[in-house]
Amino acid sequence: MRAVFFDFVGTLITKAGENVTHLNIIKEVLKKTGRDDLNAEEVWRAYEEESSALFSELAGKEAVKIREVDTEALRRVAERYGFTVPEDFWEISIRMHEKYGQLFPDAVEAIKALKGMGLHVGIITDSDNDYITAHLKALGIYDLFDSITTSEEAGYFKPHPRPFQLALEKAGVEPDEALYVGDNPKKDCTGAKNVGMTSVLLDPSGEKRELWENCDFVVSSLSEVVEIVKGLRS
Repeated sequence: MRAVFFDFVGTLITKAGENVTHLNIIKEVLKKTGRDDLNAEEVWRAYEEESSALFSELAGKEAVKIREVDTEALRRVAERYGFTVPEDFWEISIRMHEKYGQLFPDAVEAIKALKGMGLHVGIITDSDNDYITAHLKALGIYDLFDSITTSEEAGYFKPHPRPFQLALEKAGVEPDEALYVGDNPKKDCTGAKNVGMTSVLLDPSGEKRELWENCDFVVSSLSEVVEIVKGLRS
């Protein structure tokens, strides 16, 4: 094993933190458009529903910018609730992500442990370049990664093989020398395994048990990934 790659949302940063971030994005949007009379949580839930539906349709397809998908999701909600999407919506989104992003408590320790073993440590994420760079820098972990591969750069969304292949090329390793950690059995585990990488599912609550068979390993914390790598290298 010579390289370990991580997904980002739900893997390095918590989904709970992401929910807080998105709720605050909606609050800022409503304030900016003079519609803070609306129930922010209700609008946020509608936005999450639209966003999830759009991203489900795009899985494995040619990538478009995340900002375009997020803006379209908000446009649909804005039309329903009677407000307009601010021109600086994406800037608001990045600013809120920088402010409210929340790492899993053992993320930094796990990354540093893997780097201490001489491994290439990277990220493979369905993301725009400006978003992931700003977010990682705000979290103080940007410099911990040897490579960052986004859907914007690769031109496709996971589980399409291209993001994984591009990351492997950057690291200069073969698929059987790399491990990928993600929280989505269909996109992360299937995508990694299809190119020959070892797949690890992070499922802290065990809620994805019915899809565990898609993955080589299942862990409830990132610290367990370090132990898996040690076992694979022995």
